[in-house]
Amino acid sequence: MSKNTQSSTFWEDKRVIVTGGAGFLGSFVIEKLKEHGATDIYIPLIEEYDLTDSNDISRLFDTTLEGIDAANMVIIHLAANVGGIGANRERPAEFFYDNLMMGVELMHQAYQRGVGKFTAIGTVCAYPKFTPVPFKEDDLWIGYPEETNAPYGLAKKMMLVQSDAYRRQYGFNSIYLLPVNLYGPRDNFNLETSHVIPALIRKALEAQDRGDKELVVWGDGSPTREFLYVEDAADGIVSATETYNDSEPVNLGSGYEIPIKDLAEMIARQTGFEGTLVWDTDKPNGQPRRGLDVNRAKEFFGWEAKVSFEEGMRRTIEWYKENRDHVPAKDDLCQAG
Repeated sequence: MSKNTQSSTFWEDKRVIVTGGAGFLGSFVIEKLKEHGATDIYIPLIEEYDLTDSNDISRLFDTTLEGIDAANMVIIHLAANVGGIGANRERPAEFFYDNLMMGVELMHQAYQRGVGKFTAIGTVCAYPKFTPVPFKEDDLWIGYPEETNAPYGLAKKMMLVQSDAYRRQYGFNSIYLLPVNLYGPRDNFNLETSHVIPALIRKALEAQDRGDKELVVWGDGSPTREFLYVEDAADGIVSATETYNDSEPVNLGSGYEIPIKDLAEMIARQTGFEGTLVWDTDKPNGQPRRGLDVNRAKEFFGWEAKVSFEEGMRRTIEWYKENRDHVPAKDDLCQAG
């Protein structure tokens, strides 16, 4: 868990802009900000502001800086144009341009306006394709990212370059955090665009409802992945914003790596699916391993994940069971990472 020694005073005179605040991660960041004492929070909605447009960003600052000292403004930039492997293959230019322009222009105008703190949320996709496991922040530049999501990953990575450059030349206070893949209540359960955990939860429950004897899962189950419960991620972001003031990148992860086979078996058990898991080995496994070194977050600002994977999965499945009739067929919300 985090050290919240400053939470009672840090936020009391701050106005906080949370881009992407209406999304999956954003909704938890908003809740965590309120828990830590923030009362003046603004969420720029996509219907009102196009954050790839410098004029809209300028208008956002004109609106939100009215009546306050810019040094008392904090920006947490979660917004991103994201998608799965298919979307990254179909729209690489869009993902590169949108994410690059959002980050560069938002941070640049924040510096110009004298904003006090800028928290940039990167992505684990910024890591090179062949990064040794566990991923250490010092290895961010040892190679090129995995090709399908490289345009997205590199666009988000430029905020790290910008953060360091603006701190050195202008003394601008910005930080850069790298959350691993997130999961939890309110995730995207649309099978066309969701990630592995919500997709498997939905498939297992629907298969159980139909009385299916088998549930087909891609690959052979051998790859390992690390996941971070969304509420833990929000706590890490808010804690870093309160107490961390440097441009060295920091991973946010659970430190727990699980084989996909074990993950699928856990989901089958927790959803009550009584059939057999069938592994479609004609489908790709993806990257063999993905896990983060999470020591820097604990060292730099005293944060570590506290929700166990078993408990986080239980909460996620229970939320989906209770809300599955109300989950939209399509998820249009921006998410970080």
